[in-house]
Amino acid sequence: MLKEVIEIAIGAGKKILEVYEDAYTIHEKEDRSPLTIADQLSHSHIQTELSNLFPTIPILSEEGASIPFKERKNWSSFWLVDPLDGTKEFIKKNGEFTVNIALIQGNRPVLGIIYAPVTDTLYYAEKNKGAYKLMTASSLEKRKQVKINTASSGVKKIVISRSHLSDATQDYIEDLQRQVGKLDFTSIGSSLKFCLIADGSAHYYPRLAPTMEWDTAAGQIIVEEANGQVSEFETGAHLVYNKKVLTNPSFICSLKR
Repeated sequence: MLKEVIEIAIGAGKKILEVYEDAYTIHEKEDRSPLTIADQLSHSHIQTELSNLFPTIPILSEEGASIPFKERKNWSSFWLVDPLDGTKEFIKKNGEFTVNIALIQGNRPVLGIIYAPVTDTLYYAEKNKGAYKLMTASSLEKRKQVKINTASSGVKKIVISRSHLSDATQDYIEDLQRQVGKLDFTSIGSSLKFCLIADGSAHYYPRLAPTMEWDTAAGQIIVEEANGQVSEFETGAHLVYNKKVLTNPSFICSLKR
């Protein structure tokens, strides 16, 4: 299953890059977030390929039709997909966008893939099997697989959203500085923030502002399998999925202390 889903993510990335440098119309969704043809092309590719390969596993995608909870609540497993995470960064053409695909079982992610098309870098993880990074992901003959074995010390580094920084996050950062001292800051878009935690490039990623389940599922399993954690800010509990309301609570992603 893993190999096939990696190829699907790479294929979706190729669809995105086909229009990356072109002129395109930007639409506004009901929540006022942007939508482009690249989101739609990636969604269509992933939906078609996953349905063909795994016809019995339902799909919940950011760009798909709304599926009522009374139907979803009976799912034992499902694909959770963000076809283009970081549409604002795509529009800015800064390369900081990803394709996110996760498999959810029992309200927790058990497989996750994050693919960054511009750098052709792919992170993936399976439950209890570790987290890995593929360099030059789209070229089979050049692929280099790196097992993520996080070992990060020295000055604590914090990664924050490039496009979403709330007052609550600012307060958290100030409190963290009082606890650990000097912090180095990095700003980056999309689920790449999870990847920086997973590979030890950063120690903390606070997100005290709304996100959706498809924004976090793939990143969560990758971080967890790389000796990190993604937990609710208020309770410390793991994030869970397929909730009645698909909005996540505020969370902290970090390396385990």
